[in-house]
Amino acid sequence: MWSSLILLLPLVSAQGCPMAGMNKRDLLGQRATGSSLETLALSFGKCSKFSDMAGGGSRSYDMFPCMLKLDVLRQFSPEQNPLGKNFDYAAAFAKLDYNALKADLKAMMRQSQPWWPADFGHYGPFLVRLAWHSAGTYRAHDGRGGGGMGQQRFAPLNSWPDNGNLDKARRLLLPIKQKYGRSISWADLKLLAGTVALEDMGFPVLGFGAGRPDTWQADESVFWGAETTYVPQGNDIRYNSSVDYAARASKLEEPLAASHHGLIYVNPEGPNANGDPVTSAMDIRETFGRMGMNDSETVALIAGGHAFGKTHGAGKGTTDQGPAASPMEEQDLGFKSYFGTGVGADAVTSGTEVIWSKSPTNWTNDYLNSLFNNNWTAVLSPAGAHQFEALDGTVDYPNPFNSSFRRASMLVSDLALREDPDYAVIAKAWSEDFTSFTNAFAAAWFKLTHRDMGPRVRYLGPDVPEQQFLWQDPLPAVTYASITPDDETSLKAQILAAPGLTVSNLVSVAWGSASTFRGGDKRGGANGARIALQPQASWEVNNPTQLQTVL
Repeated sequence: MWSSLILLLPLVSAQGCPMAGMNKRDLLGQRATGSSLETLALSFGKCSKFSDMAGGGSRSYDMFPCMLKLDVLRQFSPEQNPLGKNFDYAAAFAKLDYNALKADLKAMMRQSQPWWPADFGHYGPFLVRLAWHSAGTYRAHDGRGGGGMGQQRFAPLNSWPDNGNLDKARRLLLPIKQKYGRSISWADLKLLAGTVALEDMGFPVLGFGAGRPDTWQADESVFWGAETTYVPQGNDIRYNSSVDYAARASKLEEPLAASHHGLIYVNPEGPNANGDPVTSAMDIRETFGRMGMNDSETVALIAGGHAFGKTHGAGKGTTDQGPAASPMEEQDLGFKSYFGTGVGADAVTSGTEVIWSKSPTNWTNDYLNSLFNNNWTAVLSPAGAHQFEALDGTVDYPNPFNSSFRRASMLVSDLALREDPDYAVIAKAWSEDFTSFTNAFAAAWFKLTHRDMGPRVRYLGPDVPEQQFLWQDPLPAVTYASITPDDETSLKAQILAAPGLTVSNLVSVAWGSASTFRGGDKRGGANGARIALQPQASWEVNNPTQLQTVL
């Protein structure tokens, strides 16, 4: 009997560390063959050997996966902070030579390294991608993700396929982080690097607010999806196994904001790599919307970000998994490619091979002009990924490592901005009005990189813009004197003496007001007394009748 029961136990993780393994996976751009369990490109890894050392073997959660997990409540305890339980990041940042840091970042961007050569001689686009992917995990539904905790350094984010080769971007920043130490957090440094990169490439940024203290371990409380595979699979559960790409787009599982496990937003080749810009637009609208971006902000971010740099899909081959699956001697590096030299002109990341602009390290309107002024033909990249090329276009888009040129190219998701009627109106207008486009991208980039920071009062540094935004949940300026201790004593007495008020309903309203706070994006809470306003005033959990009595 016992043997039969054991066979029925859901040993969901009994293979060992689900993210481990030193096996190679197929390139993202290649089509998968075989079952998901057999295709290492798509499935989680398996530890190469069982360990009888501390922490090895089957654990309690392997045997009883539905057991209540309380360890997430002990994450980020001040007692465990490697900088000390009383470390004050704002005080440390105040000692930072901010201008010297920015100068060092700009100098680094122009010094190409042989171990990871800079495309077009400038790491700016690479660092823009680093910042974007750090901040871009944010989702408005539960306030999780985003760049505010510096979590991209840790598993699983550091090994998501969509974050391929960003380990090298962090390695480029390492000497600067070591120079400035605890006065600049990794969380701030990554987002500042992307913003300074835009600035160095001629883009007029809106500003930058620091103030993101680092965490020092992976956040295990975030639900990134129930799938056990990564892109180009990894979305069967979040879409309830649907392959009707148009119908399923708006039915993405809550609170997720990515179309595949292991992506920031959408598959650049279209839903499930179907090569279709129309259904790609549906996924884009849903995922960006869940990050709190409207159509204009979405177009601004895509078109603005793709004004720079290129994607990487030089050829077919194999590549290692991310840093979390690398052996210790790799020192937190991963994604090693076995195509050619694996770097420079042979680099492979997404599998697509696209250059959007004739001036990929300068702020221009080339991206939108190319999008609307070329005829596009569906092709496959050298790595086998779906993309588009202007086959009858001019051959004047520069290669990154020699003096030759190629034709314009676009991702499937780029063509979505032209094929979707609502996106097309916005994008077409900006192709003819570069100033408006520039202003829109500046505002959208600032929102992207600060969306999870909470109130503006938390921002640090000399580049904080004066402008306030609605998404910052601003409060009215204080134009009155604060109450005195005597006032406080009097108010307490009046409240307790008021007819119809009990301890129970006073505590209930106070709890309802304060308990909306969430630590992820620092939204909610009692400040502002929003429980007195809609929609909170009508929430059933707030007992509207009791609430109105107390108010």
